[in-house]
Amino acid sequence: MSQNDVPESLEAAAESDRPRGILTPSDRDFLLGRKTDYTDHSRKQKRNRIRRRVRNAILDFSILFECLEERDRKTVFDPNDEDREAYTQGITDMLAFLHLGTMGYHTPFKDMLSEGVGKAEQQLAGSNYRMVNVEFNVEPVGQIDVDEVVAKLENDEFAELTDEELRAFVRLLTMSESFSPEEAGEEIKDRVDEFAEKLTESATSHERTLEELTN
Repeated sequence: MSQNDVPESLEAAAESDRPRGILTPSDRDFLLGRKTDYTDHSRKQKRNRIRRRVRNAILDFSILFECLEERDRKTVFDPNDEDREAYTQGITDMLAFLHLGTMGYHTPFKDMLSEGVGKAEQQLAGSNYRMVNVEFNVEPVGQIDVDEVVAKLENDEFAELTDEELRAFVRLLTMSESFSPEEAGEEIKDRVDEFAEKLTESATSHERTLEELTN
């Protein structure tokens, strides 16, 4: 993978002048395919070093959770506006990496997630008696009847749409070459004021009717 072949989602992370994190700049070049003049032996050594670094980074999070000052943690999770989108993508991909990496692990991901959120809540409350329920379920979206969904939309039967149908329909819509998120976003913005006005009219009509019935 060359510099020009880097996917748009990786552009910020793949910047060559970004300081080292878990990965060194050399590690990034290796994984992104920017540098390919490795022998089989040096490639194997590189992969081993990356694995060790990732494992030790995971262990470091125990120290970060227990010892990093709150002001430092808040600063870490307060990126500049221009970096926010890439940072959010990084957090999302970190969770995806953990979920994928712990498949088949002796402790299920959902159990670790539940315990982790519970520990964070206890720290926030300053008490071990803080107890929360954390629900995490992965439910694959099955096949949907597109014609049926379109019919519901055409008939304004929005209440009849299931969450599964909505998620699948939006995913299918974004996969269409003719779909433009930018154009759709602009059109939706143009309709927001109209929708808000109709909501206000509806609320006013409801209050007026209710007043008439109770007088």
